[in-house]
Amino acid sequence: MIYLQLFLSYVKIGFFGFGGGYAMLSLIHNEVVTSHQWITNSELTDIIAISQMTPGPIVINCATYVGYVVTGNVWGSLLATFAVSLPSLILMLLITKFYLALSGNVYVKNAMFGIKPMVLAMIGAAGLMLLTPETFIDVYSWIILGVTLIASIKKVHPILLIVLSGIAGYLIYGL
Repeated sequence: MIYLQLFLSYVKIGFFGFGGGYAMLSLIHNEVVTSHQWITNSELTDIIAISQMTPGPIVINCATYVGYVVTGNVWGSLLATFAVSLPSLILMLLITKFYLALSGNVYVKNAMFGIKPMVLAMIGAAGLMLLTPETFIDVYSWIILGVTLIASIKKVHPILLIVLSGIAGYLIYGL
């Protein structure tokens, strides 16, 4: 039964998650933390952080990890990863077939234009979801957030920000 729930949850995330990984985080949170309570909000925050640092799309990495946690084995990881990827595969096959014929259609152009604000809103919702007392455990974590935000606005390279944030975290919490 858990495998079916896991499959259906990640197929739903895959079908309704427009705008990429960060836009899908609120859907993942709703399914795995709120609806099924498979993991806590704090665990999801950790999973997201690890998924950002590992190669590949954040949603795939997150699905792989949650699948393992929920089932306790690699089959759960494979199932969740397959389930979240399946809708994209199906949609891309269908879209590829019809896109060239419809790419000049005014309705298709307008629909794509209309999706953009929704994607931005979902990315914003995912960011706000991570701003919880569980995520920021003390004043130092808020300082790291603020410095990173300012540095991002000043166009500091993201890889440098990740490395420097990791070093700061190690120096503050690891020693």
